[in-house]
Order: sequence, then structure tokens, then C-alpha cells
Amino acid sequence: MAELVSFTVPTESDKTLLVWELSSGPTAEALHHSLFAVFSQFGLLYSVRVFPNAAVARPGFYAIIKFYSARDAHRAQKACDQKQLFQNSPVKVRLGTKHKAVQHQALALNSSQCQELANYYFGFNGWSKRIIKLQDLSDLEERANEDTVPPLQKQSLKFFCALEVVLPSYECRSPGAGMAEEPLDNLEEGPLSFLMKRRTIQKLAIQKAVSDAFQKLLIVILESGKIAVEYRPCEEITDASTEDELQDLIQLTKEVPGYGYNNKLILAISVTVVVMVLITVFCLIEIYCHRAAAKEGKEGSSR
Repeated sequence: MAELVSFTVPTESDKTLLVWELSSGPTAEALHHSLFAVFSQFGLLYSVRVFPNAAVARPGFYAIIKFYSARDAHRAQKACDQKQLFQNSPVKVRLGTKHKAVQHQALALNSSQCQELANYYFGFNGWSKRIIKLQDLSDLEERANEDTVPPLQKQSLKFFCALEVVLPSYECRSPGAGMAEEPLDNLEEGPLSFLMKRRTIQKLAIQKAVSDAFQKLLIVILESGKIAVEYRPCEEITDASTEDELQDLIQLTKEVPGYGYNNKLILAISVTVVVMVLITVFCLIEIYCHRAAAKEGKEGSSR
């Protein structure tokens, strides 16, 4: 039977292992490292968490390990239960207890986790992302609200990103969108700080768009071990607008005159910073030359 793996936080009981009878000798950090080394051999891990035993129990630790794949979790449980693994006494390994839980909306993996999962199943070169649009919306928001916003109110940097994740081997493309915003204090932000914050917000918008694109993909693990991909447009996507709203937003950024104002401002700031650096370098060179000349003069007079 095929297994479906989504780009969401694994919460199913059949993907969760409980490991106990861990000795009290090593530290929790050392146990975490040892457990990760052992169980990652069976498949990609989402998390390894180590906890001390309750006060009423004997000294020691237990751990909760989450896999992305239920099949990998089952193999790990059968192979590691009642085995010594990395300690002198055997450990006990059980699958999570099944119970009827309240249904919650699945939590999306962040960009780094999505890329780790994609690299594991598709290969490092098995997928790519193509940025369709990366738009600075800060200037647009200021223009839309310039008549109503008080002059002393803090402004903010805001970026929108639209991209697609491409899987050539599966002839699959998945669109994604993300938006990031950060308050900006013009009285405190210097040129370098402004540029760094702008770059950070751009990167965050791209990361959100990558995560959004992966939410529409399902990894299908066949019984033979081969991998397939299913594309499913999500009905409930966190931090993303509907397709019509995104198209309207992209069209708006193309039509509003003067939307390149911020880019010109960034260029001016960048040129100013470069000029200041060059002036500083020239001053240092001149000071060095004066000191060298003075030193040679003293040596000549002493002779």
C-alpha cells in the first residue's frame, strides 16, 4: 500500500516512537546525539526530544522521536526494541498510542524543513524554485494611506513574493506566495541597518512562498520504494491570499506610478555608503603616508 507524506508537521501516532529505559549516565544532549545517529538510519527524522524521568521513577531518561514516514517509524520500532543500541542495557521502543484526538489544521513546515524533506526524497538536484515576482509593497502602502496616516507613525518594510517549485522529473510545478513585514523606525535606522533589514524581509518573504508552494505537494511512497508526486491545490493555506487576490496584487504593483521610488532610494543610499568607505580609505592612506614621511625625516636628521 502506498504511503502519503505531506510537507506538514507530523502528528500521527504511527509516525511517533516512544523510547524509554535510557540510562542516567550520559547527559540529555549526548543521548539526543546518540538517538539521532541510530534512528536516522531508518529514515528522515522530524524531531528527537529527550526528557528526564518523573521524580517517582528511577533516574534516567525517555525520548519521543518523530518520523515523516510511518513506514520508517515501523521499521525503526521493530529493529530497535529490546536492543542495547548505544548503552549496556536494552531500551524499549513503542509506537505512539492511538487515540481519538481533536482535529486541528495541519501546521506547515518552515522553508528549511521543506527543503530538507524535498532533498531527502527528490535529491538535491531533483527540484528547484523559480521566483516569479519579488515586490516591495512598502511604498504602495504609504501612497495608499498618505492622507490618513499621521506623520509621526512608524513606517514598515513589506515584501511580497510569488514563485513556483519545479520538479522536472515529475513534470510538476507548484505555485506559492508569501508576504513579510517589519516595522521601520526612520529616526533610528542607519543606511547599513536599513539595507540589512530590507534584505532580511526579502528573504523571509521568499521563505514563506517556498513553504506555501510545498504545501500543495504530496510525496507518494509506493510499495516498491519508488517515489511519485501528487499536486493538490490547498483550500486552507496559512499566510497566503487566494489566486485572484494575488493576481490583483501583482497587477496593482505594475500599474501604480512611481513604484520604483524605493529602489532609487536604496541605490542612492548604497552609493552614499560606498563613497563614505572610499573617503575613509583615502584618509587612512594619507595619514599613513604622512607618518611614514615624518619617520623618514627623523631617521635622516638623526644620521
